[in-house]
Amino acid sequence: MALAPSVVAPAVAAPVATEVVGVVGVTAVAKPKPKPRPVVVQAQADADEVATRRSNTSASRSTPARSTTSTKKASTAKTATSSNVPQSASGVVNIARGLLGIPYVYGGSTPSGFDCSGFTKYVFGKAGISIPRTASAQQRAATRVSNPKPGDLVFFGSPAWHVGIYTGNGMMIDSPKPGKSTSERPVFSGVSGYGRF
Repeated sequence: MALAPSVVAPAVAAPVATEVVGVVGVTAVAKPKPKPRPVVVQAQADADEVATRRSNTSASRSTPARSTTSTKKASTAKTATSSNVPQSASGVVNIARGLLGIPYVYGGSTPSGFDCSGFTKYVFGKAGISIPRTASAQQRAATRVSNPKPGDLVFFGSPAWHVGIYTGNGMMIDSPKPGKSTSERPVFSGVSGYGRF
């Protein structure tokens, strides 16, 4: 007698249609690379900044006499300048005002950074006047005056440890100390004298 098979294979079923899940018609793309940042050569940036300051100073002098306040890039502090302050005959004050906002650099004597006497020597040099390099040497070489005029030097200490350029009305321009920039500000206490070249 023939035995019936104990396991029977199921009948072949037709494939079942399944629903497609997901996003259709979208293609993945790579994240774009960032644009390269421009490289600025510091010396050129300094020269451009000085040129901009000079043109801004010239523009402010061509307007009617009044006080103006401007913010310098190198310093967040505001420096007040007044176009009605008497100017020196030599143009020293005008040159000094064109160099506001330059950072203090110990031993510096160029628009990329000044110390106090490097600033005064540079400004006077631009006016065609040769003066010594250090504050104490400038003090010794200058003609002492008791009634300063704009463009005279103001000294602190004897021998001088600091020097600035007197701009009139009790104000001066100087390169004060590390972390600060050339600015026009009130003459502070401790003046040991004024000198003229």
